[in-house]
Amino acid sequence: MHFSLTQLLPDQVRAFYVNRGFTLAQIEPYASSCVYMTVLRNDNAPGVIHYVSGNWPVSVNGRHYELVPVNQWVERLSGSGVKKSAVIAFRWAQFPPEQEYRPGGDWNQGMLSMGLSAGSLFDITAKWDVAGKEYRARLKEVQCAE
Repeated sequence: MHFSLTQLLPDQVRAFYVNRGFTLAQIEPYASSCVYMTVLRNDNAPGVIHYVSGNWPVSVNGRHYELVPVNQWVERLSGSGVKKSAVIAFRWAQFPPEQEYRPGGDWNQGMLSMGLSAGSLFDITAKWDVAGKEYRARLKEVQCAE
């Protein structure tokens, strides 16, 4: 299994979404929430990988936080007067909250908000299962750029 995070800088996120119909003010809460391009790929697991990103704890200085769910971002953005087409574009660019990947290279990528401020140093534990057996990978001391 391959799991990676690549930070998208706030200006990159702003540019991506302004190009899809958001105003700077509308997308700012998301753009400044420590956003990562997230990739999960089943290279050669012994079966289908299943995950729920809501079960991936994030910790800062020993305190655990939950990832901000995609549906919360969609509700928040929809309530700020964002055009429906922009909200759809937002939703499609997000890392899926739950997914299954078959062995042999099945994969996906998308944006994932940590819900943290710039400069935060955090750990994240990705959890997945194969036929009910849980696995995990922990990335330590990931720093959200300022």
